[in-house]
Amino acid sequence: MTATETATSTATDTPVRRVDALVVGAGLAGLYMLHRFRGLGLSAVVLEAADDIGGTWYHNRYPGARCDVESMEYSYSFSPELEQEWDWTEKYPTQPEILRYVNHVADRFGLRDGVRLGTRVAAAHYRDADGRWTVTTGAGEVYDTEQLVMATGCLSTSKLPEIPGVETFAGRTFHTAHWPQDPVDFTGRRVAVIGTGSSGIQAIPLIAEQAADLTVFQRTANFSMPANNAPLSDEAQAQRKQRYREHREAARRSGFGVPVEEATQSALAVDPAERHAKYESVWGVNLVGLLASYTDSIVDPDANETAAEFVREKIRGIVDDPETAETLSPRDHPFGTKRPCLDTGYYATFNRDTVHLVDLKRTPLQEITPRGVRTTEQEYEVDDLVFATGFDAMTGTLLAVDIRGRGGQRLADKWADGPVTHLGLQVAGFPNLYTITGPGSPSVLSNMMVSIEQHVDFVADTVAYAHARGDTVVESTEDAERGWTDHVREVGEYTLYPRANSWYMGSNVPGKPRVFMAYIGGVGNYRAHCDQLAADGYPGFAFSAP
Repeated sequence: MTATETATSTATDTPVRRVDALVVGAGLAGLYMLHRFRGLGLSAVVLEAADDIGGTWYHNRYPGARCDVESMEYSYSFSPELEQEWDWTEKYPTQPEILRYVNHVADRFGLRDGVRLGTRVAAAHYRDADGRWTVTTGAGEVYDTEQLVMATGCLSTSKLPEIPGVETFAGRTFHTAHWPQDPVDFTGRRVAVIGTGSSGIQAIPLIAEQAADLTVFQRTANFSMPANNAPLSDEAQAQRKQRYREHREAARRSGFGVPVEEATQSALAVDPAERHAKYESVWGVNLVGLLASYTDSIVDPDANETAAEFVREKIRGIVDDPETAETLSPRDHPFGTKRPCLDTGYYATFNRDTVHLVDLKRTPLQEITPRGVRTTEQEYEVDDLVFATGFDAMTGTLLAVDIRGRGGQRLADKWADGPVTHLGLQVAGFPNLYTITGPGSPSVLSNMMVSIEQHVDFVADTVAYAHARGDTVVESTEDAERGWTDHVREVGEYTLYPRANSWYMGSNVPGKPRVFMAYIGGVGNYRAHCDQLAADGYPGFAFSAP
């Protein structure tokens, strides 16, 4: 308990820890939020369900786990000293290196003593009488807080495939989101991987190097581009560090949180040779270069198809067997409307004699058996099962907590038809509750570090503004929430994103409302809007005492 944290007891003698601010999640967002709250002089605590800090980068330790944003982009910008002192080893950082970075930040800024590990939040109920939150953990601990910040991440609640028999399998099972801390050896074993999203595409090449036989069960073919990963030279890092401030500002003003050359032409306004040359110039440079090459890549089906066919052409050039190449070539969604992937040798892996691809659109999964996986065509006997089956994204972790606002309204009920928020940060009727990179913000369509810092700074500045007024309650208005949610929907519908059955849309979770949950208006535009709101005295937010 910190010096400014106090404890009282309830009528049942359950200790109640009273703090100014409570943060849920000790990943990159939660740790920075703790740092900012402490800078405001507030007593703050972070509750983390895992046994250590790191969030996404603590849990996702599967073979090949690596960020798809470059290391010198995917890092904190709030401290120029931190930027200069930390050296990355590779263009795209691995999970262990990112986790080392997170731990370095926690130690450098003295954040560990503010984190309660192994503590899962079960419920958070707002008290109308005094404008504070009662937060209860799974172990029955109770916290009393003014500010409640959900820094739980967008991809935190994993899911298994919706088929029977998972519990009957007699061999080893793994989920990419819950990988053992000790290395897993697949040498000489028959392995099945179900799922070919980002984690599957990263893990499959490395598992294939060890396994005696690997069968990949593909539900949806995914677009992937080469990472072209390489060690980072001292010279390259020094050059970036010399102009880090300028580069960070460019990232904040960009569309995806990564500076790229701004497109000025339609993909259909240039001749095929020029367009092909443009695509070649950005192929394998970064995650967003291909999508950002032309002004209409994400809004015009014909323009998008030029990029999609370019990627399919690359696949055909890598994969030896034409039928396998075609199966690996996406044709059921526009390029970029499912999160594109970066890979190291993914498509070439299917040239191995020991690697087999099963198209689940042709032969759907029927069940998991004690011996392996059964499709409508046959049973595949394996020793190990790896589930790379993704997450209940954006809302799953938030709705796993019993959150209740004014009058006892449940967040799950308010979001029954899909999430509604103001800026992806607040929900009307839930005062002093903030959702970092929540639905309705750029979040997963951006460099998450840029969006995390912007959200945390906005929350800290808003709380400081309220306290300077003598107010302790900040709440989005219904009108502002409705207007922002409508804007998010309208901008999304202008694009091709709703044409894909993606986790962006909630389509991977049976029964989940099909709503485009992220904001595609651009990181820079979103930031400018938030900055203007703050400059104008926060219209759309109500400030009050309880």
